[in-house]
Amino acid sequence: MKMRNISYIYTSILILIITSACSSFVKRDEFDSTVDGLRTTDSDLKGQLDNMRYSFDEMTDQLNRKFQGYDASIAEFQGRLRVDMTAHFAYDDASLQVEDMDALDQFADVIRDYHPNVLVTVEGFTDPAGSAEYNQWLGMERAKSVRNYLVGDGGLNSDKVKAVSYGEERQRQVQPGAWGNEGSANRRVALVIDYVSPGTSAN
Repeated sequence: MKMRNISYIYTSILILIITSACSSFVKRDEFDSTVDGLRTTDSDLKGQLDNMRYSFDEMTDQLNRKFQGYDASIAEFQGRLRVDMTAHFAYDDASLQVEDMDALDQFADVIRDYHPNVLVTVEGFTDPAGSAEYNQWLGMERAKSVRNYLVGDGGLNSDKVKAVSYGEERQRQVQPGAWGNEGSANRRVALVIDYVSPGTSAN
């Protein structure tokens, strides 16, 4: 009787295994169709990446041409473009200086006319004078001054331009520890282009 029960159990397990195997069996044509779909997806992703790479390269060239007469640098990092420009500020002040507006106009022209779908982050910085809390606020005020100019006078989409503050963060200071007249390079904004929609570049 025990042997019969054991045999019945083994038979039941075998049937379950066979049933499971049959239910998970993939037909060759279904397998080939799935593989083809994955290859198409991979090809589409590669095409999007190629378009993004082209757009980044073209935008870098356009900005470099625009900024030939300005104290500005453009660098790519982690799939983004960072534009360090001549938008500097007086000590303990967040007012945008008139002499910096032309460079911002050139930047806005490139983004508005050729790459309207990019996201621009305006990063505000301060020198280390004052408290960290105050400098965090002051950095944001500087970033907002530039953001408002790019949106209001530059015609950029307000949804595509945001402002953030890094205050006196030491790792981001151009001249570590410098303030007052010596720390003018620390009182600045940087513009970061952190997304490019494929296919938005111009010929």
